[in-house]
Amino acid sequence: RTFIYHKPSADPYYLPYTSDHPHRIHRNIPYVALLRAARFCSNLHDFHLERIRIELTLLLNQYPPKMLSNQFHRFFQMNKADLLIRTFDEQAYNQLHQRLLNSQTKQKVTILSSNTDPVINPPALEQKLFDKSLMLVKYPFETGPNLTFATRFYTWWKKHYQYPGSPANRINIRLIPQCNKTLQNYLIRKKPNQPLLTGTETIRN
Repeated sequence: RTFIYHKPSADPYYLPYTSDHPHRIHRNIPYVALLRAARFCSNLHDFHLERIRIELTLLLNQYPPKMLSNQFHRFFQMNKADLLIRTFDEQAYNQLHQRLLNSQTKQKVTILSSNTDPVINPPALEQKLFDKSLMLVKYPFETGPNLTFATRFYTWWKKHYQYPGSPANRINIRLIPQCNKTLQNYLIRKKPNQPLLTGTETIRN
């Protein structure tokens, strides 16, 4: 029997819903938490207790109940376990548990493919190819009026630049939101760099 152990003295942390982050990050948190619980809990009872714990913790972090319900349903639907939404079916959960336990994570698939594919993982002395068709655009993310910036930007880009015969049709733009720094970024004590710790830092005149 396996289950998730919670240390009594440890305070669990989830990203608050009021934090200045894109809502897609908030939507992924319930899904990933359920995915972790389904992989670790070997029986349905432990999984159910962990699901309640996740839901209560996120509600205390001001996550909307409707959003949590939608993401929980999305987890069961995407993993073909809709039956567990309505009934406590031990056999259905065992199938879900084994399927998720044996499935490879995205990170593991990337590592395996990079070790075998010379295109993804070229030799050390070979210069990596630059993808001219991909443009990464970073922008400061803020809640409020700028929340719909990405949608408005893609609409504007398609209207003014992606006309028939335009060279911009060959460019794939990907917007990357940059979250604002919090007090934690300014007040947290960071570990000094290695030269300072070892006393080998050179002093410049």
